Amino acid sequence: MKRVFLFACVIFSSVAAFSQLRLTADILKLNNVFSAITNLYVDSVDEKKLVETAIVAALKDLDPHSSYIPKEEVEKTNEPLEGSFEGVGIQFQIFNDTILVVQTITGTPAEKVGVKPGDRIVYIDGELIAGQKIQNSDVTKRLRGKKGSEVEVKILRRGVPELILFKIIRDKIPVNSIDASYMIDEEIGYIKINNFGSKTIDEYKAAFFALKKEGMKHLILNLQGNGGGYLNAAIELADEFLGRDKLIVYTEGLRQRRMTSTATAVGGFEQGKLIILVDEYSASASEIVSGAVQDWDRGIIVGRRTFGKGLVQRQIPLSDGSMLRLTTSRYYTPSGRSIQKPYKDGVEKYRKDLADRHEHGEMQHIDSIHFSDSLKYTTNVLKRTVYGGGGIMPDVFVPLDTTRFTDFHRKIVAQGVMNKIVVQYNDRNRNSLKRKYRDFEQYKNTFSVDMELLDQMKEMAEQEGIVYDEEQYNRSKDLISLQLKALIARDIWSMNEYYRIMDAENEALQRAVHILRNPDEYSQILSKNLEHETLISEFAPHEPGPRNP
Repeated sequence: MKRVFLFACVIFSSVAAFSQLRLTADILKLNNVFSAITNLYVDSVDEKKLVETAIVAALKDLDPHSSYIPKEEVEKTNEPLEGSFEGVGIQFQIFNDTILVVQTITGTPAEKVGVKPGDRIVYIDGELIAGQKIQNSDVTKRLRGKKGSEVEVKILRRGVPELILFKIIRDKIPVNSIDASYMIDEEIGYIKINNFGSKTIDEYKAAFFALKKEGMKHLILNLQGNGGGYLNAAIELADEFLGRDKLIVYTEGLRQRRMTSTATAVGGFEQGKLIILVDEYSASASEIVSGAVQDWDRGIIVGRRTFGKGLVQRQIPLSDGSMLRLTTSRYYTPSGRSIQKPYKDGVEKYRKDLADRHEHGEMQHIDSIHFSDSLKYTTNVLKRTVYGGGGIMPDVFVPLDTTRFTDFHRKIVAQGVMNKIVVQYNDRNRNSLKRKYRDFEQYKNTFSVDMELLDQMKEMAEQEGIVYDEEQYNRSKDLISLQLKALIARDIWSMNEYYRIMDAENEALQRAVHILRNPDEYSQILSKNLEHETLISEFAPHEPGPRNP
């Protein structure tokens, strides 16, 4: 029987470039255990599974963000951050065992050969797909492939009696970091970033300069729901807002020397008024940008307390193509704050933190948020009070509106009813909608969801096993109508138009717009501690990070 490799070597085979391997007595002991199992155990052993199980177990109690990524998942895991994948460039949805093309991505192979929204994919490479109870993952696997390779699809199109054959040469397909960018009014621009990847700064600059051409003087940057990504991408974005040599972030670990990142000479937006929107799902790289802007009093943070992830992971490739994502350091904001929330009580309690925030009322009531004086820091310019130890506390708190969010609404969203009914609606009405609404502005101002569509949605919900609740439906009706309108717009135009409709109900965004339209209020928030004194008093103690660098 083949002897298993030294466990330490499995983990650290690609780490040799970083540091000297230390084979301690405990690691050698672990190797002896593996050797005994593989050479002496009564039955055959899957060595790969044994090693991977051990790696996962070794990481489990370190921290919540160190992880092992199997070879098969490495590419998929990195895809959103790398900014592209290789495929044909369609967005699809499986509806009644039929693959329906919802959108073709502009400039991609599928669009270039003539695939259109509303087309139904019947065959892929000669294999019948329609009516075969195929899964999303199966479709993705068949359509994606190496750049330059060919895939044949046969499509059924409304009004065309015969199947249409398309030979599509796969290419790089962009994965965008920016969901939306548009002018709110003549002076206020808006950019929403969904993650921090390798192309984020390029996308941001393109959006920013386009808005500048339209007259933008002030910027609202939406980082709500942005769970982070690459550290360097966050540094590059923060650099756009801060003056030369201003500290953006520093990182430090037990075995990692202190590394500092400072702003360069030229940032694209160092003077205009800036507001950053955050919520409880804004994490990591989002918190680096928010923390730097807040600590230098460069702008105003609006929303709810951020997630609280202040750990930095290094991706370490292993010899078999798998990857170790290992926490190697903590990061600190310019004032010296560590915003990492506690995790010493275990991963499960850590993951329940957001639920706990809901339970004790933090999302709805400002009086439920408390910080300890031991976590008190001051901003670098105006000497305002800020706090570390558990996320970035916004300068302006906007509570979560839960009145319209019901179990009925949650179920129709979670079970895909809203998406399905929109796909069905657009399939029937796409051409008539395009004829009726010459552009998005006309659609936005005049289109309304009628009772017929809402009734169809309720019928579909019942078919999906969702029990109708009239009281909950009436509470959520306006929100459901708005989402349906936004989803229809998304499939007719793009994600940008989806947010232009949904943002009308984004209370943090509306609060930010109000502040920017009232210069005195903007200045007052930045110059005084009154807001903070209201928001923050005592919080359960966390360990503070190092003080001002």
